[in-house]
Amino acid sequence: MKYFVSDVHLGLKRGNPAEREARFVSWLRAIPHESGNSLYLLGDIWDFWYEYHDVVPKRGARVIAALIDLMDSGVEVNFVPGNHDIWCYGFFAELGMKILPQGYVLEDGAHRILVAHGDLLGGASRSYRFMQSVFHNRVCQRLFSALHPRIAFKIGCDWSKSSRKAHAPYQWKGLEEPLCKWSLAQEPGIDTFIFGHFHTSVDQALPEGKRLIVLDSWVDCDDCPCVISDGADLKVCR
Repeated sequence: MKYFVSDVHLGLKRGNPAEREARFVSWLRAIPHESGNSLYLLGDIWDFWYEYHDVVPKRGARVIAALIDLMDSGVEVNFVPGNHDIWCYGFFAELGMKILPQGYVLEDGAHRILVAHGDLLGGASRSYRFMQSVFHNRVCQRLFSALHPRIAFKIGCDWSKSSRKAHAPYQWKGLEEPLCKWSLAQEPGIDTFIFGHFHTSVDQALPEGKRLIVLDSWVDCDDCPCVISDGADLKVCR
């Protein structure tokens, strides 16, 4: 079985953060602890994650413990960083997670699936692309790392909060959506695309029998948006 989830935004002070973390931990623990199962974390699991050489965020410690339990039982855990948790430099890999690039393609029985967080694909604005290039720049990262963690995390959390306030709920454009056009331009053998990032729930039929799924955020709902696949049947679940 394969499990896909995105946009939990642990640590975000909106709604009930403790309840959201507990709900996510319960969902992780409900995954059968069996070798052969795999979990795909498609970004923005943390609302802000930044690693120093010897310091990592304390938020979501119970989530990390649940992920370690899964890996210890033989479940493969894969992480595609999002725009809120791109600054993972080695901690997750040391735990045993596989860090995957945007646009990673996996085989799943009858399906060939492309997974990504979803930002920067197809329709990102020039200003957003510039901002992300700064975030990924090694020199900028080293300068940011020179800040005391208390200062750095205040800046990061304030940025996340202001970014959220600046954006209205996303309006999906159907087949005219840039992400749909980007997906259709990928190699022909891919039949399923799974993304996060947009904080909306989408299950879009594409030409040639393809399917595009956008996972909803855990922030403004009381359930557990995810995708579960047994290699033959792939379901969007809540």
